[in-house]
Amino acid sequence: MIMDVQLGSLFTAVALIVIGIFAAVYLDNLIKKVIGLAFIGDGANMFLVAMGYKPGGIVYIYLPGMAADWFAQNAAYPLPFAMVLTSIVIGASTMAVMLGIIIVLYKKHGSLRASKVLGE
Repeated sequence: MIMDVQLGSLFTAVALIVIGIFAAVYLDNLIKKVIGLAFIGDGANMFLVAMGYKPGGIVYIYLPGMAADWFAQNAAYPLPFAMVLTSIVIGASTMAVMLGIIIVLYKKHGSLRASKVLGE
């Protein structure tokens, strides 16, 4: 049995989110926690792209000579893709800030273990 592209993308998005939550909650290394948070963001992005997927859809660029009603019926949904592009930019900048904070914490405490940085 062949799985639908949209259903496979949704399963992958859920798997990325679950792995990211596990890493952010249960792993002690700060770098691994940041990677887990990135997985959560990537899973959310993949979920949005899967929701915007339209089987047999066309690119949402209206070209001369296209009938407006045909274009409206066959074009993919542009909003999820725009949201994902914005989310990628925000995710990259927040990850850079988190990694910069981790560098400062490593210089101060000499360890990347969250339990040692928090003093537990």
